[in-house]
Amino acid sequence: MTEPHRIALVEDHALVARGFEALIAGAPDLELVACVATVRDLGALAPSPRLVVLDLRLSDGSDPAANVAAIHRLGAYVLIHTGAEDRALIQSAARSGALGLVRKSSDPHELLAAIRTAARGDAVFNTDWAAAIDADAHLSNARLSEREQEVLSMYASGETAASVAAALGISRGTVSDYVKSIRRKYEAVGREAASRVDLYRRAVEDGILE
Repeated sequence: MTEPHRIALVEDHALVARGFEALIAGAPDLELVACVATVRDLGALAPSPRLVVLDLRLSDGSDPAANVAAIHRLGAYVLIHTGAEDRALIQSAARSGALGLVRKSSDPHELLAAIRTAARGDAVFNTDWAAAIDADAHLSNARLSEREQEVLSMYASGETAASVAAALGISRGTVSDYVKSIRRKYEAVGREAASRVDLYRRAVEDGILE
């Protein structure tokens, strides 16, 4: 039997936390290992959870991007769970590498679907997330060449290096070189691109993928 995904919630509103606990209790493939009020409280968990569901606006005044970075240092993915309408905060979380956003007002089935997707390390895209990314004027241009954009569109969509090479008539090693160059260019302008999920997010942000 597959072990359930270990989930933690960072939420400082008790009523929301109780509802979340009840939701996860009914999902046998998910295990809520902690429900804490601040990201700092996650440090005591061992082993770390696979996914942290993070309230975007916490009463301790912490910065969303800093919270996401701290969770990543623990080795966990991040899904934003918020009722806030502050697009600047959402954009900050998007740039920091969170996998997506789901509203606290969402249908429980939608929330569970988003949690399961994020727990697999996959990006959670919806209209709220896409609108925040599209409106973000602060995303620096990585200045990819046309061929780099072509490689990125295929590789970030899930194609293997071998299949990209076959489609473009180039060697697998050349595809790997292109991917390395793409990652360097994004990282040079402060946009993380270490994983395939990061590359997918960058491609969507830049309009290379829908």
